[in-house]
Amino acid sequence: MAILLNADTRIVVQGMTGWAGTHHTTQMMEYGSRVVAGVRPGKGGRSHLNLPVFDNVRGAKDATGADASIVFVPPASAAAAMLEAIEAEIPLVVTVTERVPALDMLRVREALKGSRTTLVGANSQGVLAPGLSKLGVMATGSERPGVVGVASRSASLTSEVVAQITAAGLGQSTTVGVGGDPVHGLSMRECLELFLADPDTRGVVLIGEIGGAEEQEVAEFVTGAKPSKPIVALIVGAHAPAERRMGHAGALALNGAAAAAAKTRALEKAGVRVAPSADLVGRTIADALARAH
Repeated sequence: MAILLNADTRIVVQGMTGWAGTHHTTQMMEYGSRVVAGVRPGKGGRSHLNLPVFDNVRGAKDATGADASIVFVPPASAAAAMLEAIEAEIPLVVTVTERVPALDMLRVREALKGSRTTLVGANSQGVLAPGLSKLGVMATGSERPGVVGVASRSASLTSEVVAQITAAGLGQSTTVGVGGDPVHGLSMRECLELFLADPDTRGVVLIGEIGGAEEQEVAEFVTGAKPSKPIVALIVGAHAPAERRMGHAGALALNGAAAAAAKTRALEKAGVRVAPSADLVGRTIADALARAH
């Protein structure tokens, strides 16, 4: 069983008529995702990719029963798109847009409090339930249905780790890109909790990196919860130059708690197995699962 979405999830695409929206909507539909409509203010009543286009999310939801949205909207307008989806009570919203202004995202975080919406992102590669649905921009081909949940801050390493897990014969229950920007929705800890509650996820892989405190929050949670399912982590950026942003807005190399070494120590102290290198993640989770049974 996947977390967050399934084969019946009905998807509306905000910004579908632009190049990125068109390209990735096509790929999602080819994967088998149930895309039911697009949203583009001023283009309501038209058709794109043989799907109806609406002026707003509320109209799209009312007409199609959509229960998920994906946002392909430029950074300056992305927060408004997320707020519109939250106000329309869309249960799941994925935002691909990178580097949404932090103040805008703080407003979005406030709107999420007490709402019916789970936001994944911004700067997320999306959510992938192998063989069921793809809500995002991640590469496909190496994923397989299976028992390992993956939560990642790094888009590029996700594909590598998914391929390793498949090669180990384990497959994935769901892969979630939690988002690489400093302020985002679903946290790595919250995603881990969803995987731990999923009866079909037997183990979890976390792909962390320098910057922020998400990995320390995971360590604190694991220390208190003492989950029985094995958890393997990979922390990248150990050799990043200090005080320099690496790759995207959330990966900022600093000394102290945000550094890779501090994150690794915290996770290991909590009982999480940390893979020694990126090429050993699949082997590490396979070994952890074998030891657990």
